Amino acid sequence: MKDAHSSNKSGKCPFSQGANTEIHDNVMEWWPKSLNLDILHQHDTKTNPLGDDFNYAEEFKKLDLEALKDDLKSLMTDSQDWWPADWGHYGGLMIRMAWHAAGTYRLSDGRGGSNTGNQRFAPLNSWPDNGNLDKARRLLWPIKKKYGNKISWADLMILAGNMAYESMGFKTFGFAGGREDIWHPEKDIYWGAEKEWLAPTSNRYGSDDNRESLENPLAAVQMGLIYVNPEGVDGKPDPLQTAHDVRETFKRMAMNDEETVALTAGGHTVGKAHGNGDAGALGQSPEGAEIHEQGFGWTNPKGNGNAADTVTSGLEGAWTTTPDRWNHTYFHLLLNHEWELKKSPAGAWQWEPINMDDTDKPTDAHNQNIKRNPIMTDADMAMKMDPEYRKISEKFYKNPEYFADTFARAWFKLTHRDLGPNTRYLGTDAPSETLIWQDPVPSVDYTLSNTEINELKNKLLNSGLTRTELIITAWDSARTFRGSDFRGGANGARIRLAPQKNWEGNEPERLKKVLDKLTEIQSELSKKVSIADLIILGGSAAIEKAAKEGGFDITVPFTPGRGDATDEMTDAESFDVLEPIHDGYRNWQKKNYVVKPEELLLDRTQLMGLTAPEMTVLIGGMRVLDTNYGNSKHGVFTENEGVLSNDFFVNLTDMKYSWIPAGENLYNILDRKTGAKKYTATRVDLIFGSNSILRSYAEVYAQDDNKEKFVNDFVAAWVKVMNADRYDLN
Repeated sequence: MKDAHSSNKSGKCPFSQGANTEIHDNVMEWWPKSLNLDILHQHDTKTNPLGDDFNYAEEFKKLDLEALKDDLKSLMTDSQDWWPADWGHYGGLMIRMAWHAAGTYRLSDGRGGSNTGNQRFAPLNSWPDNGNLDKARRLLWPIKKKYGNKISWADLMILAGNMAYESMGFKTFGFAGGREDIWHPEKDIYWGAEKEWLAPTSNRYGSDDNRESLENPLAAVQMGLIYVNPEGVDGKPDPLQTAHDVRETFKRMAMNDEETVALTAGGHTVGKAHGNGDAGALGQSPEGAEIHEQGFGWTNPKGNGNAADTVTSGLEGAWTTTPDRWNHTYFHLLLNHEWELKKSPAGAWQWEPINMDDTDKPTDAHNQNIKRNPIMTDADMAMKMDPEYRKISEKFYKNPEYFADTFARAWFKLTHRDLGPNTRYLGTDAPSETLIWQDPVPSVDYTLSNTEINELKNKLLNSGLTRTELIITAWDSARTFRGSDFRGGANGARIRLAPQKNWEGNEPERLKKVLDKLTEIQSELSKKVSIADLIILGGSAAIEKAAKEGGFDITVPFTPGRGDATDEMTDAESFDVLEPIHDGYRNWQKKNYVVKPEELLLDRTQLMGLTAPEMTVLIGGMRVLDTNYGNSKHGVFTENEGVLSNDFFVNLTDMKYSWIPAGENLYNILDRKTGAKKYTATRVDLIFGSNSILRSYAEVYAQDDNKEKFVNDFVAAWVKVMNADRYDLN
């Protein structure tokens, strides 16, 4: 939030350099219609220098957390000549670094956020809004070097933000570790289609008059911003208009109005914005800088190039009277003074007070003998001028303790939202209070022997439910998992609760039939077993039966331990974003979209944490098991529906068939000799024969000597999906 960058329509103030954000790929340039599978390969273990055996959770246990915290607090006031601290305290810089690491999180697909340390890599390391955060990370390097593998960059950046606040006198809500570093950029994250930084907002909105029309899954209003333009919409100051952007952007980060005001005020209570100079004179961003800069960006030729000459956002000034320590002057200044528009030395629009007494003004960040006007961004002024934000601001102003508590909780939510449930938290500073946005699931206190598991399987298979119904219910329960923010999944059996039980993709009538029967079975058990476990066990039993009919006697691994969440444990509104609007595995999409079905499949596959081979084998198995939505027969390339076999791949790769378009996303599979229609298919089905990479996988599973491999690989991929949210196992 701090030092957010500004622009005008020309894109030349305060940033003069344009940038092409397109990443070129020779295959995609030559054949643009080819399906790019890179999203499924991006975190290949070969890029990780720590090796396959590295276990971050075990390393974190060795960490002397208190010593690390002390070192971070000492760093805050250890000003370095190469980048002097404002007021002798790096708190504002470190808080902004943590904020911008976490602030890219978006609720719609769970991507972004602080969970991977992605701020170290392009494009984030060179976003205009992240200007000069390269200095914050370099200031942290001696501490990272000292503690090594026991603390990830991702965890260290967030902890540094916490310690910055605490060294300035604010008590944070807590800190949890568990963020594992990545080692190259996250290519799966769509940041927008613009080819220029800070392009006009019209590129992202369906209508300029409807700020809710911001393109999904985006949350920021312009390419290169974390949130909103601090000068106003498209650089034009208008606090009421900016309020619409702020509200929509923070909503897409899972924040309500009160949390939004608290984060804005709490973030701007300390530190300052920097714009004392010509932004057009700045050097290239870190990723574009010359080799001798060694990853340093935005080199400033003016004066010392830092301290009083620093240019970051283009705005210049502090928000509060004592920006080097926690205070309650933000609301005092905002609400009790009149403000007028002025231009910063860099030419950016900012709000400054009219006739403010020196007692309310902060001192200069590098000359304690000079008083400076405080500033407000257009987003700050929205906290005063928007009627709803104004009510909250006045409430916080009158009740400092309530504001501090609200901000502490909102800051914790901001910095931990994508870390997943608190069962994943590491360290002694993690708060004991369970919060509803952590999607809590009650623990279970039972175990099941192999004999008891087999007895339950027989009950489920003889319940009157079909194998298909059992498999579909297990899949639908588990498929909501997304590794981007560790939400969703089968644990908790929230498929029983609103809103999931009513989602179109879950076929509510069929689902109710299955859940009613499972509840009946549960009520008759001498040892209570959760519905969540029964759902998964039912799918396992059905797959074992389907494999046996195909000639393979296998056991699908099953580990009990899932709990059943309640309505009181479920923030129903926040689960709306998990609703599937497409599922290539069940050959379904809610409607036709601009994005092709096979591209939607890749997106869902990546969120579920699956590889391209795992996707391939699951599709083939799901088709022959007859699990399509609405009992559709598209892609069911087999004469033995419900039997686990490699028939999908055998018939897909058999040249005795031809494939003829028959409508939008529909194809007929014809016998070449007779012309008779044998099967029907969708794009998701045929992509496994048309894409050269996917066809190579399909051919493996179509081979005569790989029938058993197909079954084993399908079971392994199936279990991976069912256990994706079992952090006690993973």
